[in-house]
Amino acid sequence: MQTKISFNWPNFKVTPEWTLFLDRDGVINHRIPDEYISKWEDFKFLPGVLDALGVFSQYFTRIFIVTNQAGIEKGIMSHDDLKSIHDQMMEYIIYHGGRIDEIYYCPFTSALDPLCRKPNPGMAIEAKKDYPEINFTKSLMIGDSDSDIAFGNNLGMKTILVGNKKDNSFLLPNSIPDCKLDSLTDVTLYLESL
Repeated sequence: MQTKISFNWPNFKVTPEWTLFLDRDGVINHRIPDEYISKWEDFKFLPGVLDALGVFSQYFTRIFIVTNQAGIEKGIMSHDDLKSIHDQMMEYIIYHGGRIDEIYYCPFTSALDPLCRKPNPGMAIEAKKDYPEINFTKSLMIGDSDSDIAFGNNLGMKTILVGNKKDNSFLLPNSIPDCKLDSLTDVTLYLESL
């Protein structure tokens, strides 16, 4: 059964002790449909993302990327390939005044339903082990897919769906976001309006 919802501005207030969790593909960089970003040459930042990450650094105590990267299990890329992409991505983010405290990724497909793969909570649990001060009820998950939103909702986070999802139907249980915005730039406008 599909659920439909109408969206408006977020109905929650972010305060300085909040944590931000971000998906990567489709949120930070262009998603290549049905393919994987396996080398830096394929990685393209979405418009406004680098500026937005600089703004987020002023509002959130911790900022994490949580990303499913099943291309590793499929043999399309290696852990080292992904590290190289992330190292170069981080150079750009830092140069533009942003920060990411940690990148967590799941290298597995959904076939075995691994704990680390969104919407399962493994990457957030790992972040909580590394940063015990995280409070999931004072956390925001921003993603472009049902699995991102279900991941956040299952942990009690607030959630924002970004991107060009064509309709308002959500197929996974608990995947209805608190709001839908076009991009990370729109999220910065919300933060700056508080």
